Amino acid sequence: MSVASDRRLPKEKLRLYVFDLDGTLIDSRADLVQSVNATLRHFQRHELPADVIASYIGDGAGMLVRRAFGDPQDTSLLDAALLHFLAYYREHKLDHTYVYEGVKSALQALQVRQQGAQMAVLSNKPVGPSRAICEALGLAQYFFQIYGGDSFPTKKPDGQGLRKLMQEAGVAAQETVMIGDSDIDILTAQNCGTYSIGCTYGLSPHTLEMVTPSALVQAPAELAGLLL
Repeated sequence: MSVASDRRLPKEKLRLYVFDLDGTLIDSRADLVQSVNATLRHFQRHELPADVIASYIGDGAGMLVRRAFGDPQDTSLLDAALLHFLAYYREHKLDHTYVYEGVKSALQALQVRQQGAQMAVLSNKPVGPSRAICEALGLAQYFFQIYGGDSFPTKKPDGQGLRKLMQEAGVAAQETVMIGDSDIDILTAQNCGTYSIGCTYGLSPHTLEMVTPSALVQAPAELAGLLL
């Protein structure tokens, strides 16, 4: 995987930093895997390996459940499975989930040194658990807004959420960067004409090979150095 030059990032002009959540700020893999397998067990299905479930993460809870169940045509089954998954995950979302090392120091540095700039979260995870996790793990204080996969009629890579954040922050696309661990985040940025940073340490680094982010980072600690 080749690293795009950070010279494409006009760091002195950036006024809005929009972060994905899972695989970018937090490692939620274990809790998502356990919630999916608990749902499969409930419906008398075989559990799946963690790596397989992890490869399904990124397009929201509905697609995660659909993929885990093998993309069935039975919509009533999928609806019931999604409800069970969401209920289980609501209770277990913080069993093992943690903030990646270096994330908070990077956010603090951006907050202190980029005066006038704003930060937000745009996830495909439902907004309820997204906000609850950010609050519980001490991340919410850094963001003026946290949106999830059900905050809008469409999810990433559709640009509706990112455009809404730019509108709320009063910034242009050329002043915005989307930061995430998957091709979905990079495509969202491209669909809105913003800059992007791919995080290769996350849950879906293999998907970054299919897109061209403005830059890549291999650890959260590199974010501040790249952006400041």
